[in-house]
Amino acid sequence: MRGAGARSATCEAAPNIALVKYWGMRDPSLGLPFNSSLSLTLDRLRTRTVVAFRDGPGPDTFRLNGAPVEGPRREAVTRFLDRVRALARTTAGADVDSRNNFPTASGLASSASGFAALAGAATAAAGLALSPRALTQLARLGSGSASRSVLGGFVEWRAGSARDGHDCYATELHPPGFWPELKDVVALIADAPEKAVRSADAMQRSVATAPGYRARVDAVSGRLGRLRRAVAERRAPTVFRLVMEECDEFRSVCETTRPRLDYLTPSSRAVLDAVRSLNADAGETIAGYTHDAGAHVHVFTLARDAGRLRRRLADVPGIARLLTLGAGPGLTVLARPGAD
Repeated sequence: MRGAGARSATCEAAPNIALVKYWGMRDPSLGLPFNSSLSLTLDRLRTRTVVAFRDGPGPDTFRLNGAPVEGPRREAVTRFLDRVRALARTTAGADVDSRNNFPTASGLASSASGFAALAGAATAAAGLALSPRALTQLARLGSGSASRSVLGGFVEWRAGSARDGHDCYATELHPPGFWPELKDVVALIADAPEKAVRSADAMQRSVATAPGYRARVDAVSGRLGRLRRAVAERRAPTVFRLVMEECDEFRSVCETTRPRLDYLTPSSRAVLDAVRSLNADAGETIAGYTHDAGAHVHVFTLARDAGRLRRRLADVPGIARLLTLGAGPGLTVLARPGAD
C-alpha cells in the first residue's frame, strides 16, 4: 500500500429486509448459503463507516456508535480487514468508526449495512477498486446479508453451486425508484432485546436440528421465482401473500430449532395479528408482514393504504415507533483517500 500516514475512506450503506430469507450456510467459511434470497434495500436507515489504515502494523480498533468495541465483534471486524489487507498486500493496522442511525443487533439488519459499509470503506481506503459484484462477494464474508446491502432497490443474492463460491453474488433486479408506491411500515418494538445468539450461529443450529429445514430449502426456489415475477409486475396482493408465507415458514424453522429460537415479543406477535385482521376486514390482501431474526416487524403495503395500516398498528401495545420507509440506494462512497 502506498503513502505515508493514515489513508481513510468513508462509506454509507443501508440495511435490507429479506422478502425471501437465507437461513443457513452450506459453507460458513466462504459465506455460501443453502438457498438464494431476495430483499429490498431501505431508505433513511444508514450505517456510516470510516476506515483509516495507519502507517504500519498494529492491532485494529473498532468504535460503534461512539463506544469502543472489544471481544467477538471487534474480532469479526479484524478478520474481515485481514481479507482486505490480503487483497491490498499490506499489513497496516486500521481504525474503524461505525455509526448507525437505527437500533443495533435487534433484527433491523445492522450487520448487513455494517459489513457492506465496511467493505466499501476498507477497500477504498486500501486503494482497491472492486466491481459491484466483487464487493457483494467480499461483503458476504462479514455477514451474508451484507451482500444484498451493497446494492439498492430489489436485490437477489444468488446462492450459486460452485464449491469455491465464484458464482455466489448479489445482483440488482430493480432500482430504488422502480415501485415508489410500495412502502415498508416498520413497527419498532419497545424494549426489543439484543440477540443472545449471533444469527450466524443460530442459523447453523437450525440447519442441524430443525425438522423442517431441508423441506424449507427445497421450497424456497419456487417461492423466490413466484415472488420475483410478482414484483416485476407490481402485483401487490401476490407479493404480500408470498412475503407472509415465507416469513411464517422461516419462523416455524426457528421455533422448531433446538434449543428453540424465538425472536418475537408479545407485541411483535400482536402486529402479525393486526395485519391478518386488517386484511380480513378489507376483504383482500392489502398488507404483508415479515421479520428477520429480531423483534421488529416490517409490514409492506401500498402508499394509498399506509395510513389505514398505521392507524391499525397504533392500537397495538408495546410499539415504540412506526417508520414508513421506501426503497433506498446501495453502498455510497462519501470520501476517498486524498479527497479534499
